[in-house]
Amino acid sequence: MRRTTAEISYSNNEKTMASIAKALSHPVRIQILKLLAGETCCFTGELTEVISLAQSTISQHLKALLDAGLIQGEINPPKVKYCINRENWKKAQLLFGEFFANESSAGCEC
Repeated sequence: MRRTTAEISYSNNEKTMASIAKALSHPVRIQILKLLAGETCCFTGELTEVISLAQSTISQHLKALLDAGLIQGEINPPKVKYCINRENWKKAQLLFGEFFANESSAGCEC
């Protein structure tokens, strides 16, 4: 008998990885992360000057990254400052590194 999704328990690491993977699932979010990762300190400019999208669209993407814990932000009007959340970034690297290094997750050779 198959279990439903509601009946399956997931580890905290699996839940964290799924949340991060979802946040990484859009090219604009990847672009934002690459930009922030390349900064030596927090980015305080307008992201619309770097990424040619409406502020509302960028805000939606920032929210997804914030919710996943990949970035952190501080609002000090009129500026908003965004940074990579270094602690969670390292955790994501570790989780996905272990996942992709696991040979059993590579599948079969057909």
